[in-house]
Amino acid sequence: MPIAAHRVDGDAIVLELRGGGEVRFDPRLIDRIELDRTPRTTPDRPLDLDTVPSKRSGLRMLARPYGELIQQAAEDHGVDPYLIHALVEAESGYRPTAVSHRGAMGLMQLMPALAEEYAVADPYDPAENIDAGAQHLRRLIDRYGIAAALAAYNAGEGPVRRFDGIPPYPETRQYVARVMDLVDANQTD
Repeated sequence: MPIAAHRVDGDAIVLELRGGGEVRFDPRLIDRIELDRTPRTTPDRPLDLDTVPSKRSGLRMLARPYGELIQQAAEDHGVDPYLIHALVEAESGYRPTAVSHRGAMGLMQLMPALAEEYAVADPYDPAENIDAGAQHLRRLIDRYGIAAALAAYNAGEGPVRRFDGIPPYPETRQYVARVMDLVDANQTD
């Protein structure tokens, strides 16, 4: 079966399928995992996430802006740190005081209602913002899979439910493709 990524979750290995979705296995049932690295060009392709970065790439990620905060949020909420870095870059360009024309705030561009939902006292505080954004992203991934989660992060959950995946909005499709490209670039950085 084509595998996009894998991770350890408690006593199980979780395989993220190239076509979307996840499968959990007892580690004793797996001899080896080979990731499908065939390039895909559609914006709804699953991300090629290696959830265990090499020591060298892990150190490079920690050296990036907010690297330690992102790494901590990634570990706390089970989200790939490359994905969080890509989201922060796409959402705010690593600017903690960024504000969108719609009122989204901080590094991960939290809307006021979302900041309230996750009990964020100061949405411009990098630690609070990244933690809440990673928590929210984890919830979206669990609900929709990675690509549709990114679409929901950008356009909201309503359109993702209505279109049963990435909505046909050019801005959202471009956003998903851009974040995926940033993940790929971060992994090879």
